[in-house]
Amino acid sequence: MQRPGREQGLNTQRSIYALAYGRASTKTSMKATWNGTTLAESDETIVVEGNHYFPKDSIKTEHFQPSETHTVCGWKGTASYYDVVVDGKTNKDAAWFYPDTKPDAKNIEGYVAFWKGVEVE
Repeated sequence: MQRPGREQGLNTQRSIYALAYGRASTKTSMKATWNGTTLAESDETIVVEGNHYFPKDSIKTEHFQPSETHTVCGWKGTASYYDVVVDGKTNKDAAWFYPDTKPDAKNIEGYVAFWKGVEVE
């Protein structure tokens, strides 16, 4: 299971830049699903530390409820979380984003990433 800020091995879609700096954009269509439902789909994700960050306009907002959870990353800033809700089932804090990043992470500001059983393929 991928966790925010944890490297989970190399992704074959990463460029040399990503190998050196842990960040890359993809041009492959990626989809996030949970409980048989598509939560987000985009060919403009950004990979950081093994996690695909989806543009905010690519998420299906009807499946996201704001959470009170916040965590801090030393180089990205303070993350806010969403609970993911599908067919009456809640996956607490399964999505996160950085509403106001530190300078080195401006490329993912507002983008949404997933964990806790959400499949990204």
